[in-house]
Amino acid sequence: MIKVGDTLPAGTLMEYSEVEGEGCSIGPNAVDVAKASAGKTIALFALPGAYTPTCSAKHVPGYVEKFSELKAAGVDEIWCVSVNDAFVMGAWARDQKTGAKVRMLADGSADFTKATGLTLDLTARGMGLRSNRYSMLVKNGKVATLNIEGPGKFEVSDAATMLAQAKA
Repeated sequence: MIKVGDTLPAGTLMEYSEVEGEGCSIGPNAVDVAKASAGKTIALFALPGAYTPTCSAKHVPGYVEKFSELKAAGVDEIWCVSVNDAFVMGAWARDQKTGAKVRMLADGSADFTKATGLTLDLTARGMGLRSNRYSMLVKNGKVATLNIEGPGKFEVSDAATMLAQAKA
């Protein structure tokens, strides 16, 4: 399992873009994790699935709400990672009004999630292999803090905890 001091796993996440810009075409675009995190401080949080109750009601809205404070604390980007496809993440981004505040990154085949060792098997609930709920502060591609939730919990991966860690 990934731990503080480790480098983020190499790989590609997918991001749905609704408008062209900065060399990105409309539609799903590949995001190379190593390149996208190089030289940046990133507040990365992951969750079991788009449109799920806690994720939609608390997790994503908290990071959208704390965007300005996180930026002021030195965070360059906020990433939300979920084992969903880029189209679902794009639709969820519209619903959550994440705009340019939170990058909604799809890990469709769970490759990134498997590489972190932070998988959550929800097969018995009809959802297959998903990501555990967690957050991490990443500096220049390395994990500076890591907050892993217990089963069914939402206590340490929230935006307020991340903000306190970014300010420290």
